[in-house]
Amino acid sequence: MPWNPTFRSFLIALGFSIAGLFTAVSVQAGLPPAVDGQPLPSLAPMIDRVTPAVVNINTRTRVQVRDPFFDDPVFRRFFNMPNQPRERVQQSLGSGVIVDAAKGYVLTNNHVTQGADDIEVTLHDNRTVKARVIGSDPDTDLTVLQIPAENLQALTLAASKNLRVGDFVVAVGDPFGLGQTVTSGIVSALDRTGLSRGGYQNFIQTDASINPGNSGGALVNLRGELVGINSMIFSPSGASVGIGFAIPSDLAANVMRQLVENGEVRRGALGVETQDVTPELASMLSIGAGKGTVVTRVRSGTPAAEAGLKPGDVITSVNGKAIGSGQDLHNIEGLTPIGTNLTVGLLRDGKALSLPMILKASASTNRRGLDLDARLTGVQLADLSDSQRRPGVSGSAVKDIDRNSRAYASGLRTGDVIVGINQRDIEDTSDLAELLQRTPRQLLLTVVRGQSVFYLLLQ
Repeated sequence: MPWNPTFRSFLIALGFSIAGLFTAVSVQAGLPPAVDGQPLPSLAPMIDRVTPAVVNINTRTRVQVRDPFFDDPVFRRFFNMPNQPRERVQQSLGSGVIVDAAKGYVLTNNHVTQGADDIEVTLHDNRTVKARVIGSDPDTDLTVLQIPAENLQALTLAASKNLRVGDFVVAVGDPFGLGQTVTSGIVSALDRTGLSRGGYQNFIQTDASINPGNSGGALVNLRGELVGINSMIFSPSGASVGIGFAIPSDLAANVMRQLVENGEVRRGALGVETQDVTPELASMLSIGAGKGTVVTRVRSGTPAAEAGLKPGDVITSVNGKAIGSGQDLHNIEGLTPIGTNLTVGLLRDGKALSLPMILKASASTNRRGLDLDARLTGVQLADLSDSQRRPGVSGSAVKDIDRNSRAYASGLRTGDVIVGINQRDIEDTSDLAELLQRTPRQLLLTVVRGQSVFYLLLQ
């Protein structure tokens, strides 16, 4: 076929057109360095300031391992085995946030460090240092650690009360032990409650990806200020599905201040026990279902008793904030400063009333083990916190324990709940003290730790 110059010109033109098209596509596919003369936005400068303040936390916990054969005295005597429980070491990973560089204070979750025998903190520059616990508050799931204060960088705490749904946030932590990871999202909701049994709940919900290992890490705003401590996720699979929760910085700052100053968090109580309004109760009381919480008991000598609150009253609001459940009331009691003036709105016999009262410190029993029995020297005991209360569990909690004590050597740990002595159940710390006044020759403790129940003999 003879070559047609016209066809040749057509192919050359087509080639230039195709080349131009690919060039145009290539240019469009790449991001321009600037838009309208302004550089493209990036979180990198803010992240560079934040990441040195976020740390990795590695804990080790020695756990006693029991075996039915080794617990049999005949078996031990036959094989000439010592009467000592075996141990295994559990390790866990989490994250933390440096909030005071001068003093070396690190905020993290209580569930990251609870019961740990050894806590190590790895900094952004790969230094690893030992940490000690300044104080823990299981009811808000917060712990303050202290590490050697050398060349540290801290995050500034923002006022989380100024957050709005839709604000952009960034989560920084160490998920799955992969190393420091940054994810972004928005504030999905505020004041989330009812996510778990007990405790004080006032969570920030975010769709920034939070996974196992992120616990205790930072949730920051676009200025790089701390607005929350990442705490938990909602997930059918155990991995992030875009529903994560963080403890607001305002709450974390208040808890940290009390733990540093007092070693514990002091909370108020109105002095009532309540029950949520079911459809049946609502019908009996002629009120809307799910509105308020019914008073079932008023303790004497409490703010509620002094104000004239009665069983059968339905608490519907506190200082203008609607109460939809007993958890709502519980949150207000635990998160409101002691001494605050409160106006409690209620329904009594169908009529609306308002009662003024002042929030007073809750009555709790704290005892030194030394004052009860020499074998408990170095142990601090207290009534159960809200996070430790659950159906069928009553007793006295180990609030703190000296690692050089006899009880620690025998296996007792911080966070354990003593539910019985010499196979007799106890209700609270006062009940434990009463039994120990009889100076029993043998001290066999029944201890609940997590989901396990076991005996522990103190010699």
